[in-house]
Amino acid sequence: MDKMTILNHPLNGATVAIATMHCKEKTIGPILNRWYNVNLVVADDVNTDALGTFTGEIPRFGSMLDAARQKALLAIERTGEFIGIGSEGAFGPHPLIHFLASGLEVIVLHDARLNHDVVVQRRTQTNYDSITLKPSDDASPFLDRIKFPNHAVIVRPEKTNDPSINIKGIKDIRSFNLAIKDLSALSTNNSVIVQTDMRAHMNPTRMKSIALLTKLLAIRTARLCPECNSPGFGLTDVMRGLPCETCGLPTNRIRAEIHRCTKCNYQLLKRERSINMRADTVWCNVCNP
Repeated sequence: MDKMTILNHPLNGATVAIATMHCKEKTIGPILNRWYNVNLVVADDVNTDALGTFTGEIPRFGSMLDAARQKALLAIERTGEFIGIGSEGAFGPHPLIHFLASGLEVIVLHDARLNHDVVVQRRTQTNYDSITLKPSDDASPFLDRIKFPNHAVIVRPEKTNDPSINIKGIKDIRSFNLAIKDLSALSTNNSVIVQTDMRAHMNPTRMKSIALLTKLLAIRTARLCPECNSPGFGLTDVMRGLPCETCGLPTNRIRAEIHRCTKCNYQLLKRERSINMRADTVWCNVCNP
């Protein structure tokens, strides 16, 4: 992206608000400042945990995107600024390789003047993991694997009538052992569940993922719509149906990329394949069912 284009960008020099309890501004702010000279301010008195917690005491507000957008809107509401940022993450088994852990992060930049969102979502690497333990069990292999104590853990009783009982943000072995002892006594089977604390300020691996997404957000925001000049113009979908080289019928292979403005819906086809290009028969459901 040309430097002059960035300098003339509508976001350049803006004050942007963020709602976070977990120090995300320390990662997001410097990146946006390098790109757009943005001043990132943290909204006061916003309890983002009210929109959902990783330990499940409070269910998430709608989808990940809903929660991230709501955080951006709360930041705008509390600060009076026009632009807000919200971030949300989810962690669990990889959707295709189930024995691997996977993280999904989303960042939303909302411009209240345009009533417009720029959204970036990406699956990321994570140290997300959990284990069930009794006080006599050796937790060392698990703790080494999740990079404790650099990464914090949460401990909670495995069997309890009160699922809100837990201790978060444990980052030293003495506190860890004490939590195992105390919370196993509150479990009907004398066991606890130990899991990685996925709050950003307790998990450097996740904070790196947020940094990556912020860079992608900056790149995406830099692209202005040729029609309405709104930020965030970019790849949103693909057009499939490249003809089979043998029978000529559409396959699932990509014919073009669809780049679209989420504000005015103007779209362009990019990297469009040549009209004479054909897909190998191996991709054809007719010739190779």
